Amino acid sequence: MPLEDLRDHIADATYPDGIDDVEITRRNNTLILKAVAEDQSVSKYTPTAQLKASVTENRVYEEDPDERRNSFRWDEEEEEEIESELVEFAAFKGDRETVLQNSLLQYEMFLVLCEIASAAEKGTLTAISEHDGDLEATRIVDGETRPADIEVVEGPRDRGSGETGVNWRDNKFISD
Repeated sequence: MPLEDLRDHIADATYPDGIDDVEITRRNNTLILKAVAEDQSVSKYTPTAQLKASVTENRVYEEDPDERRNSFRWDEEEEEEIESELVEFAAFKGDRETVLQNSLLQYEMFLVLCEIASAAEKGTLTAISEHDGDLEATRIVDGETRPADIEVVEGPRDRGSGETGVNWRDNKFISD
């Protein structure tokens, strides 16, 4: 999502219960969106949930350069330069803790991420979340919510866990 669009989206957003505001901080090419708790009893030293995005600069063209190259322009001797500008984009890429960090207000901040994904023109958000003991599958592709299911593809292994590991209690190399 373009960085300016993201800033506008956060400024105009309605946050889920528990979140009073979202602070945006930029450190070099990293953007951090941090939840501000509604609960005033939360210590300022308690880390609330935050989203991390990388900021990249991309050139955006006024018209598609491939279309321009493929069109017939018999009357032009010189090729005109296509109008373009450099635009900064925020990309929430990765999985688990690389995107969504800290547990206080984590689910609420996940809902903020879903709203961002719904407003984005490009990208995919795929997640399994747990809320009030229920698992929920989420899939948003290019700003459109798509059906998503949770499927267990591998069950627990038959052999007991720890049989192939080191038994630290009866290890002859560890002395009392």
